Amino acid sequence: MSTNSRVTGELKPTILSYINDLPNLCSLAGLASTISAIYFSVLGVYYLAMIGMIWAVAFDWADGLIARRMKKRTGTDQAFGGQLDILIDIVSYGVTPAILLLSFGKFDPLFLPGVFIMIAASAIRLSYFSTFGLSSDSKYTGLALDNNNIILVLIFIFESLFSDVTFSIILYISGLTLAVLNVSQIKTPKLSGNPLNVYLLAIYTLGITIFYGWKFL
Repeated sequence: MSTNSRVTGELKPTILSYINDLPNLCSLAGLASTISAIYFSVLGVYYLAMIGMIWAVAFDWADGLIARRMKKRTGTDQAFGGQLDILIDIVSYGVTPAILLLSFGKFDPLFLPGVFIMIAASAIRLSYFSTFGLSSDSKYTGLALDNNNIILVLIFIFESLFSDVTFSIILYISGLTLAVLNVSQIKTPKLSGNPLNVYLLAIYTLGITIFYGWKFL
């Protein structure tokens, strides 16, 4: 090994040093919200799962907003944060909605194809974005995955109006529809890039939290 290689290796930051980066802390807070959503979905406490799902989006949007305003982040910081964000996204917006569907369907094997399609579509969508980024007009190709959670927590508001069997079918159809839109060629704007949309999401998040918190109590 050459001297330059040894020096380069010695200068590499430690893995855990990136935890000190504020955007990455937001990403990890979103992951914590996602884990709580998965936990409560498995337990069947769906109102609390909804709160975890929407807060995952809020933290996801916040990390991007903070990152864009931090001027001293290096290219390596940005690359690491981008990879962390993508890995968490597949759990937040692919795995979590799929587990919600499976749990609400009483873990019936008939729901497994839908679960596979939802997670596979999320993985494909994120792989495509990692490879090609935004389109030439600064839009996403396919429905951005964060919309999955935003839409599903809204749909779940009407859960009490239907029987469990009927609503499980509604969730199944909704999940498959979102999966198709995730990998479609439609162009959608990057909502999180607009500060106004971030404030609107904050209001939406608080509203969803209050609503489902009240329903839980």
